[in-house]
Amino acid sequence: MFGIRYFKFQPSEYVLRYLKGRLAAEGTGLTFFCYGPNTSIAVLPIGSIDTPFIFEEMTADFQSVTLQGQLVFRVVHPKETATMLDYTLNLRGKRSYLSEDPKKLPQRMINSVQVLAKKQLASMTLYEAMRAGESLAASILEELSQSEEIKRLGLEVMGLSLLAVLANQETTRALEAQTREQILKTADDAVYERRNASIEQERRVRENEYNTEISIEQKKRQVREAQLEAEQAVQQKQNLLKEEQMLFEIKLEEKRKALVALAAENARAEADARAYALKAAMQALDGVDASVIQSLASVGMQPDKLMALAFRGLTEHADKIGQLNITPDLLREIMGKDANAKTDGKQTHSRQA
Repeated sequence: MFGIRYFKFQPSEYVLRYLKGRLAAEGTGLTFFCYGPNTSIAVLPIGSIDTPFIFEEMTADFQSVTLQGQLVFRVVHPKETATMLDYTLNLRGKRSYLSEDPKKLPQRMINSVQVLAKKQLASMTLYEAMRAGESLAASILEELSQSEEIKRLGLEVMGLSLLAVLANQETTRALEAQTREQILKTADDAVYERRNASIEQERRVRENEYNTEISIEQKKRQVREAQLEAEQAVQQKQNLLKEEQMLFEIKLEEKRKALVALAAENARAEADARAYALKAAMQALDGVDASVIQSLASVGMQPDKLMALAFRGLTEHADKIGQLNITPDLLREIMGKDANAKTDGKQTHSRQA
C-alpha cells in the first residue's frame, strides 16, 4: 500500500538492500519493510546449485562423443557476483528478477565445462575418451577451480561428475560388435585353455603313473639286488665252510696217509723180522733130513692132517704096498674124533670169553 512492502528472505539467500543508490543493509535471511520507488534489492542464492549438462564433442580421431554429467557450484562472494551479474528483484509484481542473468549463469558454467572438455578431448582418441571418464572429470574440475573468470564472478565449483561418455549409435554398434567378437574369442580361448589344462593335467597324471611304475620297478630291482647280495653272502659262507671242510679233509687224509705210511713201514719191518727169523730157521735146518723136518712139523698136528700125511706117504710108496684095506668105520671114527675135538675146542673158547 502506497508502495510500501514487507520482505522476508531465507537463510540460503544473500540480500543486498540499496536505498537511493547506496548500500543500506546486507546479509542472509533479512526481513524488512521498504518503499519501492527509492529502494532496490539484489538477492543471490548462496546454496549449492546443481546443473545437469549434455553436449557433443569431437575426439582426436574425428569421432563424435556425447558427454553427460552434472556440475555443482555456489556463490561465495555475493557482492562480486552482484557486480558482474544483475540479481535485482522486481518490486512491482511477483517476486522475480529484472534481468535474465540469474537464469543464464548455469549455462555460462556449462559453457566453461564444454570449452575445457573440448580442449581435453582434442588430444584423446575415441577409446581413450570412453575409458577416461573419471580422469577427464578430475582434469576439467581442476581447471574450473583455477579459472579466473569464475573467480571474478565470485563463484566456487564444488564438484563435477561425468555420468557417461558415449559414442554415436553406429560407432557404438561397431564397438559392441568388436567387443562381442573379442568376448567370444576370449570365451573360445578359455575353452581351449581349459582343454589344454585338462590335457596337461592328464599328461601329468600319466607321467606320475609312469614315474610310480618306474619307482616300483626300481624298488623291485633293489629288492632283487638285495636278495642276490644276501644269496651271494650265503653262498660265500657256504663256500668258506666247504673250503674249511676240504682243508680239514685234506689234513685228515694227510694224517691218514701218514698213518698208512707208518703202518706200511711197520708191516714192512714186521715182514722183515719174520723173514729174518724164517731165514735164520731155514739156515738152522739146512742139512737136516726132510723126514725129520716133516716129523717135527707133525708134532701137535690134528688127527685128520696126520691121516692126510699118512695117505700121502702111502701114495709115495704105493709100489711097495701089496694090499691096503681102509674100512669106513675107521674113517668114521677118525672123523668123529676130529668133530668132537673141534666141538670141545669151541666150548673151551666160549668159556674163556
